[in-house]
Amino acid sequence: MARVTVEDCIERIPNRFELVLTAGQRARAIQKGELLTIDRDNDKNPVVALREIAAETIDRDKIQDAIVRGLQRLNEREEEVVADEAALEAKSEMDEFSSKYEADLYGENSGMQVGHSDDIDSTGFQDVDINLLNSDD
Repeated sequence: MARVTVEDCIERIPNRFELVLTAGQRARAIQKGELLTIDRDNDKNPVVALREIAAETIDRDKIQDAIVRGLQRLNEREEEVVADEAALEAKSEMDEFSSKYEADLYGENSGMQVGHSDDIDSTGFQDVDINLLNSDD
């Protein structure tokens, strides 16, 4: 059984905190059944994980991605659902906003008369009786 020390691993991962996180994640992955990259030599999972780190036989980026995924509050499917709900809520708010102000912007309250295109002259304007605009309805 080969002994592994922190000094062997610290050369590969200089940050001790990152080393502990990486070794712990790898040990949990081994416990779940992932294949070993070195011989076990009757060692426990944390020792095997440290030996793999020292021997550089594992993909550190893959392990770090697994750490991040494990710490995320939402998984990808939940993020899709939240995004869909946010889109529906935004659409609902926009519909409410546009219907609320549609009458004010394009209706009688705007001081304009809305008519058919046949009623409008070639300049694009329609003559409006000034008395209609000044009347208080």
